[in-house]
Amino acid sequence: MRLTEFHQLVRDEFGDAKGGWILDSHVLERLGDTAGNLLEGGVDPRHIWRGLCDDFDVPEGRRLGRDD
Repeated sequence: MRLTEFHQLVRDEFGDAKGGWILDSHVLERLGDTAGNLLEGGVDPRHIWRGLCDDFDVPEGRRLGRDD
């Protein structure tokens, strides 16, 4: 997953403001750090997105993004 795709998924699901807060503040249960720190540390955005989806109970139908 490209970083731009990851950020688009976050914006689409959570919105700009809440998405930014989540990336900087929410510690992912499975990965033990914030998404921002994990991205800086080189963790695959796909793993981070899956962790966010699990932590925030994103329905399966929305985990691949919007169907515009």
